[in-house]
Amino acid sequence: MTRLSSSSTPLSFARLSLRPLALAAVLAFGAATAMTASAQTSPYVATDGTLLSVSATSEAKRIPNIATVSTGVVTQAADANAAMRANADQMAKVVAAIKAAGIAERDIQTSGISLNPQYRYAENQPPVITGYQASNNVNIVVRDISKVGKILDSLVATGANQINGPTFDLDDKDKDAAFDEARRGAIEKAQARAELYAKTLGMKVRRIVSVSEGGRFAPPMPMPMMAMRMEKAGAASDTSVSPGENSLSMSLDVVFELGK
Repeated sequence: MTRLSSSSTPLSFARLSLRPLALAAVLAFGAATAMTASAQTSPYVATDGTLLSVSATSEAKRIPNIATVSTGVVTQAADANAAMRANADQMAKVVAAIKAAGIAERDIQTSGISLNPQYRYAENQPPVITGYQASNNVNIVVRDISKVGKILDSLVATGANQINGPTFDLDDKDKDAAFDEARRGAIEKAQARAELYAKTLGMKVRRIVSVSEGGRFAPPMPMPMMAMRMEKAGAASDTSVSPGENSLSMSLDVVFELGK
């Protein structure tokens, strides 16, 4: 019994001593695995090669084919209910005119409805509510830019007393095509610069190691002034709108391998 007892003591000590060693082995194995995975994701470069990183940006210009306009109605009345009712009646006519102009339901979106008290201020007196102002605005997308002027005129004639815009853009299909053109231009610029560096260094471009998009940018066109053009004295005015041209840019980061 004594021998068993004495022999059990070193056995327990051995087990306790092995636990930290086992943990260390597991951690070491995990670190080695992580290092192996990292090494596998790194691009292979020849020992006599040099990496060159080039950033290039290219633009594509397009004439816009859609316009976005914000329009709505502002009404005032002595009480809140009357202001909202008057606004709803007048806005219903405006929306009917929008649809009559050929604007689809998917291109009409309410952007804001508000009701606010109007105050009268006097010195040393608390503000006094004198009435209420209601407003309702919608954003509409016009897919035939040639009709923008006439649509704006018809909205005002129907009862719209608030108009902002238009802003011009491209539909998704044309925008994607423009960005693809900018991509091609950017990669061509990057390749030309890589050739320039390689020639200057007495080397050659072996291959492209990686390509990543730094970002694409389609700045909104500044809001144009809507000019009222009179055809002749006494004739109804016609709102003239010029869409101009949009510029879309694409930036690429390209890594090349150079060598002798």
